[in-house]
Amino acid sequence: MVLKQTLLALETLDSAYVTGEIVKELFSKFSNVDVTVTTVTGEKGSTDFIKILVPGTNGKTNGGTVPTFGIIGRLGGIGARPSRIGLVSDADGAIAAIASALKLADMQVKGDHLQGDVIITTHICPDAPTRPHEPVDFMDSPVDILTMNKHEVTSEMDAILSIDTTKGNRVINHKGIAISPTVKEGYILRVSEDLLRIMEMTTGQFAVTFPITVQDITPYGNGLYHINSILQPAVATDAPVVGVAITAQSVVPGCGTGASHETDIADAVRFAVETAKEATNGTCQFYSDAEFSQITELYGSMKKLQTMGEKASQQ
Repeated sequence: MVLKQTLLALETLDSAYVTGEIVKELFSKFSNVDVTVTTVTGEKGSTDFIKILVPGTNGKTNGGTVPTFGIIGRLGGIGARPSRIGLVSDADGAIAAIASALKLADMQVKGDHLQGDVIITTHICPDAPTRPHEPVDFMDSPVDILTMNKHEVTSEMDAILSIDTTKGNRVINHKGIAISPTVKEGYILRVSEDLLRIMEMTTGQFAVTFPITVQDITPYGNGLYHINSILQPAVATDAPVVGVAITAQSVVPGCGTGASHETDIADAVRFAVETAKEATNGTCQFYSDAEFSQITELYGSMKKLQTMGEKASQQ
């Protein structure tokens, strides 16, 4: 059950006064969990980046060798005050990340320890700006995407789920969650069969996926259209990244309020927690090593897509 943690995270973040330190306090009773908060100021304001480490019994922090799993709550901001009052739709990624961390921490207290470390990152900004986007306005962020990736993507993460509200489009007409193909080193690979299985198990429904394009996996700021920032972690790591989109049938602005649906967020949390369990015990693979080796042998490196472009990479 993850609805309790989802509601706690939602209630905590639904405040004009929430900070990273307030979120950190939610984990004060979990002695084995390490939480750090870093405040970063940009041209459009400031935000609190939060990093939560839930150590595994055979994880790297304990001297073990089991891969580290990453969960990133992607968003521009949890609020758009003063132009919007209340929690915005874009906050769902942060809620899901915090709730996932709370569930994993509570599991340890009750004797259920994962083998590998899990690192959860997101950021807390109740007064982020907005920006124009088609077909509906998006949330902007007080800091640029390079800064966000610097604080949310760590070198320890061996596989990453990037959770992001993805409702401001006309290509996903499903209320709930959907997953992307795996993205690795500039390649869009096929959808993981293991993740499809976990999704069907945790939602009790047929698996739902969403399309992405080459420009979606390139860095923000290059002038290309992006569905949103859900795959932006992929430009900052060689680890495989899969987007977990919290979706709607209708087109919902990221800066819209009253648009966060608790049960949909809980679906994303349940999926993330189960994926963390399986990824750290070796029963879930984001991609096939053999297939990736074959495609890179045939077509070479595509890491140039992780840069701002050919001209930028030559400078």
